[in-house]
Amino acid sequence: MAPREIDTGLEGLRLWPAALSPDEQAALRDAVLAAVETAPFYRPTTRAGRPFSVEMTSLGPLGWVSDRGGYRYQPTHPVTRAPWPPMPERLLELWRDLTGWPEPPDACLVNLFRDGARMGLHQDLDEADRAAPVLSVSLGDTAVFRFGAAEGGPTRSVRLTSGDVCALTGPARLARHGIDRILAGSSGLIEGGGRLNLTLRKARD
Repeated sequence: MAPREIDTGLEGLRLWPAALSPDEQAALRDAVLAAVETAPFYRPTTRAGRPFSVEMTSLGPLGWVSDRGGYRYQPTHPVTRAPWPPMPERLLELWRDLTGWPEPPDACLVNLFRDGARMGLHQDLDEADRAAPVLSVSLGDTAVFRFGAAEGGPTRSVRLTSGDVCALTGPARLARHGIDRILAGSSGLIEGGGRLNLTLRKARD
């Protein structure tokens, strides 16, 4: 049975609340954290050398990195220099079932939000194929997700809870979006608290 989709008020921004059951959330959390043992979280920096407030790693053939050299996708972890571990099959199933995109994703960014971490409004512009969707899975504490049209104008926000899945597609593929804050203690899924955000992308043509 397909998960229920709700109207976000922005064409192309699709949201499926509670797409993953509690058992599915726990299984996906365990699979991701097992992969993180070989691709540990690290704190990237901006081009100016300022550290991000989130910790990051990646899964799949490519991972997104940021440092003084700029923003880019690369096939190896910037600290260990080892290839990124594969994506869990459940993520690939969600991509197929919810987006209908004919090709699999080749990158899954894993962001860990803790201790007041946030992410300012931005657009996903580093992918060669900007027609392909971006699919995001929330695990753990609730996030206040802000979004607005690509061309500018007013923004609005929605709460993303553990197990929710959303996608940037079509006219919303380049929507501005970010995380205003994390509601600490709203979920017990992640040991020590926090939120895992898993973002699947098609980085290369």
